[in-house]
Amino acid sequence: MAKERKKQKAPWEEVSTMGEINVTPMVDVMLVLLIIFMVVTPTLLAGFEAQLPVGQNLKERPDDQERTEMGIDVNGDYYLNKSPMLHEDALRLLQEEFMVRHPEDKVLFLKADRRLPYGDIVAAMEIARDAGVRVVAAVSESPMIEQIE
Repeated sequence: MAKERKKQKAPWEEVSTMGEINVTPMVDVMLVLLIIFMVVTPTLLAGFEAQLPVGQNLKERPDDQERTEMGIDVNGDYYLNKSPMLHEDALRLLQEEFMVRHPEDKVLFLKADRRLPYGDIVAAMEIARDAGVRVVAAVSESPMIEQIE
């Protein structure tokens, strides 16, 4: 019996290529990213929340992204343009804000929770005054908004 020899192929003929894309790893990565964004997004958007006092005879003004806002929540924590800041850094951050964004117009819009003691609001206004703010505008809600809630 004669041994049959296998025909040897050249190295470039042995390589087999896969003609279809495996999408399973891509779907896995996309699902992980979706879960991460679903968890992180509410935290990023939370920012400053407070129950503003109710005012009377108010002019309706839309929120302007260009104006400088300082917020104080019910716990007494400070926020500058919806970003948290430490009490110790408030003076420096306000000075920097008005040097960079509003050197000629030093108006600060103050939003404070209605349950906050008045002394805490006065302390924040003093910090603003020391930072060079000329006008502190207290922001309040209109009575119509409170009735809807």
